[in-house]
Amino acid sequence: MTDKIKILLAEDETALGTIIKESLETRGFEVLFCTNGEQALITYRTEKPELLVLDVMMPKKDGFTLVKEIRTENDKIPVIFLTSKSRTEDVVEGFGLGGNDYLKKPFSMEELIVRIHALLDRKRKRESSEEVNIGKYRFNLSKQKLVLGEKEQTLTHREAQLLFHLSENRNAVTDRSLILTQLWGNDDFFNARSMDVFITKLRKKLSEDETVEILNIRGYGYKLVC
Repeated sequence: MTDKIKILLAEDETALGTIIKESLETRGFEVLFCTNGEQALITYRTEKPELLVLDVMMPKKDGFTLVKEIRTENDKIPVIFLTSKSRTEDVVEGFGLGGNDYLKKPFSMEELIVRIHALLDRKRKRESSEEVNIGKYRFNLSKQKLVLGEKEQTLTHREAQLLFHLSENRNAVTDRSLILTQLWGNDDFFNARSMDVFITKLRKKLSEDETVEILNIRGYGYKLVC
């Protein structure tokens, strides 16, 4: 039996939310329905959905704020905003915060379904192209998975991003300050110590292939050798 694709729906209009939920379920999706932003954030973290359909104007936490927080943890999950707002600046803000699509109310369910399938197809294509080999390991950035034979390890978001940067520049020195600025926001002492901890964790997770090493190039940065 194929697992159903899990969608998080956050909509404070209960009647509309129920209609959307039931329509998606008839098309084979599993729908997690929330009526406010705080509940949606908790559900996102516990249930790990594959796509988000979020109303912009919600109590406790609006859709824009919710996505801003989620994007600090996951910059890949597709997001569709639902809104009655029609101002261009609102649409621009939504895309700027990490939204992938924008549906203005009222909308047809068929239009929503088409957009959901388009984003999921785009996500699958990206994931298939993001799997790379690191020595004997297979690494998938989107899924945050590191696989060796039958053994699968799940990486944290930060571990996956760090390994991705190193793998993009494999067998060459990756500048320490550049990684710190891109992933931590700045290259201060405390962030540098934090990165050292993540490097240690990655070395341990890559330790079953002796041909793979993360070298510390003193004064410059790190080199992934594989």
